[in-house]
Amino acid sequence: MKTDVAGISLTSNSLKVLEKRYLKRNEEGKIIERPEDLFRRVARHIAKADTLYGKNEREIKDIEDLFFELMTSLCFLPNSPTLMNAGRRLGQLSACFVLPVDDSMESIFDAVKYAAIIHKSGGGTGFSFSKLRPKGDIVGSTKGISSGPVSFMTVFDTATEAVKQGGTRRGANMGILRVDHPDIMDFIVCKDNNSRLNNFNISIGLTEVFIEAVQDDKEYDLINPRTKTPVVRIKAREVFKKIVQQAWKNGEPGIIFLDRINKTNPLPALGEIESTNPCGEQPLFPYESCNLGSINLSKMVSNHDINWKLLKEVTWKSVHFLDNVIDMNKYPLKIIEDNTKANRKIGLGVMGWADMLIQLRIPYNSEEAIMLAEKVMSFIQTEGRLASCALAEERGTFPNYDKSIFFGEMLVRNATITTIAPTGSLSIIAGCSSGIEPLFAVSFVRNILEGTKLIDVNPYFEAEAKALGFFSRELSENIASKGSISTINEIPEEMRRVFVTAHDITPEDHIRMQAAFQKYTDNAVSKTVNFTNKATVKDVEDVYLLAYKLGCKGVTVYRDGSRDEQVLSTNNIKTKDKHSLKQSEQKILPKKRPELIKGSTRLMKTGCGNLYVTINEDQSGTPFEVFTNIGKAGGCASSQAEAIGRLLSLALRSGVECEEIVKQLKGISCHQHSWYAGGRILSCSDAIGKALEKYHSGKMDMGGNSESKNTHSELYRLGHIGACPECGGAVEHEGGCTVCHNCGFTRCS
Repeated sequence: MKTDVAGISLTSNSLKVLEKRYLKRNEEGKIIERPEDLFRRVARHIAKADTLYGKNEREIKDIEDLFFELMTSLCFLPNSPTLMNAGRRLGQLSACFVLPVDDSMESIFDAVKYAAIIHKSGGGTGFSFSKLRPKGDIVGSTKGISSGPVSFMTVFDTATEAVKQGGTRRGANMGILRVDHPDIMDFIVCKDNNSRLNNFNISIGLTEVFIEAVQDDKEYDLINPRTKTPVVRIKAREVFKKIVQQAWKNGEPGIIFLDRINKTNPLPALGEIESTNPCGEQPLFPYESCNLGSINLSKMVSNHDINWKLLKEVTWKSVHFLDNVIDMNKYPLKIIEDNTKANRKIGLGVMGWADMLIQLRIPYNSEEAIMLAEKVMSFIQTEGRLASCALAEERGTFPNYDKSIFFGEMLVRNATITTIAPTGSLSIIAGCSSGIEPLFAVSFVRNILEGTKLIDVNPYFEAEAKALGFFSRELSENIASKGSISTINEIPEEMRRVFVTAHDITPEDHIRMQAAFQKYTDNAVSKTVNFTNKATVKDVEDVYLLAYKLGCKGVTVYRDGSRDEQVLSTNNIKTKDKHSLKQSEQKILPKKRPELIKGSTRLMKTGCGNLYVTINEDQSGTPFEVFTNIGKAGGCASSQAEAIGRLLSLALRSGVECEEIVKQLKGISCHQHSWYAGGRILSCSDAIGKALEKYHSGKMDMGGNSESKNTHSELYRLGHIGACPECGGAVEHEGGCTVCHNCGFTRCS
């Protein structure tokens, strides 16, 4: 439901996110700013840049009003640091930075220090570690042995963890290693353990030589960056297979096509681009930053057609706004200010793409949608360049301008103009779909207070369902339990065709959409390719190759539940030889229950209510029986939970191994999922299995306190098991990032 706040149409969740993350607070932590004050503060500050170009006070006020209307109409929003910091003491307005890491201790630890300064100011950082000598290489000054890039990444990760960014934005890093670095195999698996490098996204920098070697099943050289000489030749397909396998397993590493990025580098005379920002959509030179913003395409539709006139006006105003940000920014380092102003890169992108398609009655997974994506982004790129040219006529071009690269005799103000960035928090404020992603759900459960839940329904779906007379709360709850409406026959087929979600479409559809936008984007496109849990390694491989074929600059994938499974799986559990357990020719009799037995009870929150699981032990400390109670649920849920407990007790008393029982119960799913202690509870059976697993693993004491650094609560805090580390809501993998639609939390700065 939307509420008008001083003429700004904001949803209840928009207000919640603004209050939690954006509005100004006093020293006591009390909010002292309203949403309209925030937008006025930002508009006033950004408009002041026009004083540098001869505008008088009256003209500045008009520009301030123009920017205020641009944002309060929710047609355009700048990146989060601009909303947070414009007109305030910190004044750092950029989201994206890249820092160099050269092969010396001085450079490495300068980069650590500079990254900490940037994270404190609200930005994210990207690094290429490709120049660092490999593990085991000679260190000339001491004749010692190098520990390699992966080892030094842990230093960056630890520093990032220590910087909390004032509680508004958490630091995020991108770590990139070229595929021809000798330590590439170590890098591919460096995030295999979820206790490491939690503040990093990682990507492999693929080269044309490597891709050709993969396609031709040939070997390629690994090159020592210190000596610039090959050290070994290895099979390209073996490396590619490992990359794909790891991405299938837990979503990382991603890949970027380095040679393709440099082929479209607008300033090749300045050198090669080696790294990107944390979500991969903004390739940058070392010590360069970029200011991003997004047009809300859901606002660009009038009378079931695109309002091209409005889209042009918003594009021109947005380019003006973002160019002003460059001048009004307080940069964390002087060298970053100099390089940013020398190239004046901006990144204008979009959000609300899925909403636009719904309004136009075009399915996301259709040829018509792909064609429209190219048309819309081509229009924005063309008008954005024309707007930049107009600014150049008035203000001059950027210092590193090379007319042979750009529009002939036409001057241009900005080296790059368009970028498709993730818009997690921004799209919540704007009340629209995220970036160029499909809907993540038609209906979902939102936690609004402790123990209080709200069914959040897509506004376009709700309006249409009400108009057709079949909307109900029961239907909303049913959709929320499924996420998709594709199998709900009571909903008209036409609506099911239009209201598709991320898992209704194929991974190939995701890539084709990304490629359509990339075709007319100066920088790159941040997007997540979603796979179902049942997807195979070959499916991921096919998508990577298709992305290369269609012209993408990088790929991020996520297989549903893959990280949940990795974290929640039991490791190093020794099982007895199956033959020693065979008693096929014997009659198994359960042990008799003694009069006195001890145990403990664990609370597990399920979709049916609070489930209490009591596990009692025999004198040897072996689990002996299980009792369950489902609180006040009663009915089938209570009787089934009791039946499971009786059968488990029978199995335990008959000598069945606890871990074998856990294997059978975990993963059983019903229509009512829930989130508890950082994990997804799929059903009452799943909850009982996980309670047994926690008991058996020995990681929890009798009081429920953690005895291990890598407990579920710690993993929950880090946001690695599918639950938001701040509110406990479900997170989604979209736009190359992890986003909570409940509170606006995002891992990527």
